[in-house]
Amino acid sequence: MGTVLGAMRNVRWHELQHAYGSASQVPGVLSRIAWGDAPTSDEALSDLERWISTPPVFDSTAATVPFLWELAATDTVRDRAGVLDLLATILAAGNAEHPAWTRAAHDAVAAGRATAARLAAAPDTPEAGGPSPARTVRAAATRLLAAIDRHACAGLPPRGAQVR
Repeated sequence: MGTVLGAMRNVRWHELQHAYGSASQVPGVLSRIAWGDAPTSDEALSDLERWISTPPVFDSTAATVPFLWELAATDTVRDRAGVLDLLATILAAGNAEHPAWTRAAHDAVAAGRATAARLAAAPDTPEAGGPSPARTVRAAATRLLAAIDRHACAGLPPRGAQVR
């Protein structure tokens, strides 16, 4: 697996859930996003979005977010902008029945703010035939950075507040 996604083995995925059951398949999907060809990567990203963030978040969501940040920061990942958009989707999603899952997922997205800022400030590398991948990543990172900066978890107590 190399260094990208290497820490996935430290997560007890089989104990976590996503929208359709056990999250034990999440590492394979993250790997397909990291190293798959374009169709494979696109399908894996779509699967992951359905599993962990649409519409509610799950206990597997917060565990997945650090790996999404890692993928977004890895130049060889084919759809880094799509990964950033998934992070924005997670930030906008919630789970009224499990507010702790919502908080954990949102905090995990917010924890990557420095990565979003770095990606939003990345220089453009022009390419013939359309927008450069760097420009697309920069735009997605800028949108996510703005979402992080204005985010407040509706219906949840402020971070650090005492819950009675």
